[in-house]
Amino acid sequence: MVVADDQEIVRTGLRMILDAQPGIVVVGVAADGRRAVELARRLRPDVCLIDIRMPVMDGIQATLALAGPGVADPLAVVVITTFDLDEYVYAALRAGARGFLLKDAGPDLLAQAVHAAARGDALIAPNVTARLLATFAGNGPAPVPAQPVEALTDREEQVLATVAGGRTNSEIAADLHISLSTVKTHIASLMTKLGARNRVEIALWAYQTGRVDVRRSGAGGAGGW
Repeated sequence: MVVADDQEIVRTGLRMILDAQPGIVVVGVAADGRRAVELARRLRPDVCLIDIRMPVMDGIQATLALAGPGVADPLAVVVITTFDLDEYVYAALRAGARGFLLKDAGPDLLAQAVHAAARGDALIAPNVTARLLATFAGNGPAPVPAQPVEALTDREEQVLATVAGGRTNSEIAADLHISLSTVKTHIASLMTKLGARNRVEIALWAYQTGRVDVRRSGAGGAGGW
């Protein structure tokens, strides 16, 4: 993976933490967004961990360049920041990020977010998940069509609700008593029908169309999308 942060002590700390985690190897570090994009395009890491506030090119611009709409072969990006601001979360996910963490998340949550992004899942810091969904549902422009291009099956509706509730693929499989491969098939079908790029947008569609009530969903407990 590639790590980008403008503070050397933070870059060093993140690299040490991540290199100590099973299955994670940091192959490059960058001090600004432009260098992060150059490294990521050349090295093609499984995941890029990118700070929002950086010189030359900020983390939102870097995320757009690596994972935004129109990118032919997008990379998995997890955005990390010191600042718990709704506009940062909103902008990062709109730019194509698969995760959003605060720098005080801790090694375990950091590793979970990286592994989730590498699998194609997404993980949002638990303390911002419910607020994020409420903000998107109430104020944000819909990122996908209001109606699916094809009607959802009953099973897809069930999977939709669990994704919106923050359940991981493994948890969905256990909850619905289906195989992991079947869960992945349903999620792929949902993305196609909803015009969604990832499971984050699947969840947003569920809230924006009123299929799930953020007050009753329990979203934000585990934080894993």
